[in-house]
Amino acid sequence: MWSAAGCRWLGALGALAVTVGGYAAGTLPAREPWGVWAPRGSAPTLAGTLLAYLGLTLLVVAWWRYGVLLARGVRDARERVLGTLAWWTAPLVLAPPLYSADVYSYIAQGAMVLEGYDVYGAGPSVLGPGDLGADAAASVGGHWTDTPAPYGPVFLVLAQAVVKLTGGEIVPAVIGMRLIALGALLLVVRAVRGLGGDGGALWLAALNPLLLVHVVGGMHNDGLMIGLMLGGVLLAVRGRWVLGCVLVGLAMMIKSPAAVALLFIGVTIARRDGGARGVAKGLVLPGLVAGAVAVGATVAAGTGFGWLRTQSVAGAIHTALSLTSDVGLGLGLLLADDPDPVKGVVQKLGLLAAVAVILTLAWRAWRGRIDPVLGLGLSLVALVALSPMVQPWYLLWGVCVVAATPARRTRAGQLLAVLSAALVYETAPSGSTPWYGFVTAGTVLVLGLLWMRRAPWTRPAPAADRAADTAAAGPTGVIPPASV
Repeated sequence: MWSAAGCRWLGALGALAVTVGGYAAGTLPAREPWGVWAPRGSAPTLAGTLLAYLGLTLLVVAWWRYGVLLARGVRDARERVLGTLAWWTAPLVLAPPLYSADVYSYIAQGAMVLEGYDVYGAGPSVLGPGDLGADAAASVGGHWTDTPAPYGPVFLVLAQAVVKLTGGEIVPAVIGMRLIALGALLLVVRAVRGLGGDGGALWLAALNPLLLVHVVGGMHNDGLMIGLMLGGVLLAVRGRWVLGCVLVGLAMMIKSPAAVALLFIGVTIARRDGGARGVAKGLVLPGLVAGAVAVGATVAAGTGFGWLRTQSVAGAIHTALSLTSDVGLGLGLLLADDPDPVKGVVQKLGLLAAVAVILTLAWRAWRGRIDPVLGLGLSLVALVALSPMVQPWYLLWGVCVVAATPARRTRAGQLLAVLSAALVYETAPSGSTPWYGFVTAGTVLVLGLLWMRRAPWTRPAPAADRAADTAAAGPTGVIPPASV
């Protein structure tokens, strides 16, 4: 049996290999005057890509085996989860941008605010050679060059602060954005633990390679949205629902999907207060508090309310992971000369279906049939599955919430772990989505589904494991059974 220390070292080695490979094959900037992240030719790029994929595989294997140790109640594994997280995160801190060019958009949008451009009316391409963030704007990927910001003013204020502090120099600005991502990771850890999660919960949420690669390595602002949203849910569960809704309002001003949490905070309030008054309070007050935060943040930021009209811009960009976009495009090609109208209808039907699922889960939570926190996690998973644009890291919206509930031990938690392990392979270190990424992800998914049939997590744990779980203060997380 592997030791916890062995898993710790293996995961750190994998993260280091991803970082070193990223210096040749990462999402390198188009212009970088320092020469730190400069392109190094085709041969080093190929070698870096292979090294990064090898490192990613080592990280995934270490993560899975660490989960086995947690399931077996190994003391060193249970007591040193946070230390393991530090070991696996540290190599990524000084890495170049990995698996996505989104961080360049963040920096460019912060610079646009400072330079006086309307960030909700134009894309980073408006920045000229003499403007702050010009190097970042030149590095923005493909469709996003001319795309207005879909993010709320709170995130733009943070991006603006990073650009101001670094003078728009691309390397320091990227490191500044990574510090924000590390802060987001700490928020996730704090909230998951506060909601009752122990080592197993942190295994699924924070140690998850999908989060390490895309929140720490890729610096996606989804991590900050999740951390603030979970923090708000934690406060609401503890009875401090007003402050909780303030945090959710701030999360909404990072990315709008956090608004789903307001519905389940409302359910929590309604169940706690009871009666018609409790229902009315739960339906109205969370939205009013978060809405006031949104208005106040927008006015204070001075960026205007353009974010209200840019929430759908991402849906115009086709991603292969979006089921509704794929089905809509296929039907459009079969039924019409122009597939876009048909695709648009299917995408809207998908969103309506997501709303129906969310409302159903909220109703079940209000009736006491499921925990409201679990209802939120499943709702976010449904929203991702039926959205017109899906990226691999979007799965983390629901995974981190489900990880904080006892349902992490059920078949749903098992499936989320398998999907996390598969989706981490979909994107190359350069940020592209090559065919072999989909093949690798599909292979891991099939193997994971076959494993689910052979070893379902719903099987009762051995008595020794149950005793270890009790000693660890609370239910263990969504982790593989001892027989794996």
